[in-house]
Amino acid sequence: MSDTKHDQVVRVPAVEERSGLDRFFKVSERGSTIRIEVVAGITTWLTMAYILFLNPQILGFAAVPDLQPLGLPFGAILTVTALVAGIATIAMGLWANYPFAIASGLGLNAFVAFTLVAGEGLSYPEAMGVIVVEGLVITFLVLTGFRNAIVNAIPMDLKRAIAIGIGLFLTVIGLVNAGVVVRGEGTVVALSNNLTTLRMLTFAIGLALASILVVRRIRGGLLIGIVATTVIAAIINALWGDNAIWDAVGPGIAQVPDSLTSSPDFSLVGEFSFGFFSTLGVVAAIAAVVTVMLSDFFDTMGTAVALGDEAGLLDDEGRLPNMNRVLLVDSLAAAAGGAASASSNTTFIESAAGIGEGGRTGLASVVTGVLFLLCVFLSPLAGVIPPEATAPVLVIVGYFMMRGIGEIDWRDPAIGIPALLTIGLMPFTYSITNGVGAGFVAYTAIRLMQGRARDVHPLLYVATAVFLWYFLRGTFA
Repeated sequence: MSDTKHDQVVRVPAVEERSGLDRFFKVSERGSTIRIEVVAGITTWLTMAYILFLNPQILGFAAVPDLQPLGLPFGAILTVTALVAGIATIAMGLWANYPFAIASGLGLNAFVAFTLVAGEGLSYPEAMGVIVVEGLVITFLVLTGFRNAIVNAIPMDLKRAIAIGIGLFLTVIGLVNAGVVVRGEGTVVALSNNLTTLRMLTFAIGLALASILVVRRIRGGLLIGIVATTVIAAIINALWGDNAIWDAVGPGIAQVPDSLTSSPDFSLVGEFSFGFFSTLGVVAAIAAVVTVMLSDFFDTMGTAVALGDEAGLLDDEGRLPNMNRVLLVDSLAAAAGGAASASSNTTFIESAAGIGEGGRTGLASVVTGVLFLLCVFLSPLAGVIPPEATAPVLVIVGYFMMRGIGEIDWRDPAIGIPALLTIGLMPFTYSITNGVGAGFVAYTAIRLMQGRARDVHPLLYVATAVFLWYFLRGTFA
């Protein structure tokens, strides 16, 4: 693994030596190989596989017994989660040719379950109708070029801050998944008061192993780290835990599965309704759609820019070539997630794990997508991976993405203050959208107070106004 994302030596084989797969995905042109792309795709899938079990837990209210009668069945949600993630991620690989994976978005699924269903009293088909509408609206904004125009209006240093903030966010997610730090209400604030558990030992071993592999620049080190830590976890679980250490996380984790296959349940596909307009009223319904849309819109924008930067795929102006294709697939995936009752699907920041392994093309995404589709039938195998096996990878990928922090012009407070807010608010509020919004508002306000209103792109004023509405609505709602 190279020390920076930009110093790779591109060795393009002679045309006659290149396979059709290589030419289609431009593998050699981006300094990669088919083997590297396959390893990257597997690594990304291993890092994301938790969504197959976490999404059903959230949409099924697994942690809230009183609400469980309102929830969706675990098996059916697992099936549609794998189905939509697989199809959307393959589409991202084939159409956009980037190593970005898609699955049901965390935060968005909680909004559907706890705000729309438990809070607003919508049925699940009506709540999924909200997701379908927001996905179609964003698709329209992509087709008109508006969404990409917003991305291009962001100053380069703010784009760097978004990427760095996501890197720090990934690190915090890894530490939370490992149990090293614990979440309070809406934020992460405390060190765990118990660092002596066998699960903590598993994480420590995994972090040490993955770090050594990365330091020694072993190709496939992150993938090797996840697999090896999973094996170690299963041994610890069997020898010292009576196979019960991870019971609180989910069934079958860190255990040899009884079966490798399961029967899929497609009963939730197509179970959505637009009846939420009459249930909520037009104004409240529009507000619900806009709220989900804001999160989806800016999460994907920030994630795509950050991943493109980490992969060294941005141009000199900080733009991702063919960004519209990325945004189009992501937008359609959001609508598809609602139509299949899997909640809104979005580009995952965990794709950075595959990029860290050298993934640079859509071939990695196709591999990830195929593995998700196989999970429609092989879910017991995916359920073996404990969070302590993937958490070290997220921490290390966070390091990769933090390396660009010195490229920001911190000497200019008009840039440094918005950048700091962007970077800080992502992990502290557990939201990419909050970080992006805080940076936009601060940058625009400072430029106005400097008397440099012309330095702010008109579309950035529009985005700032929307974010002000977003923040104030949350305060006074």
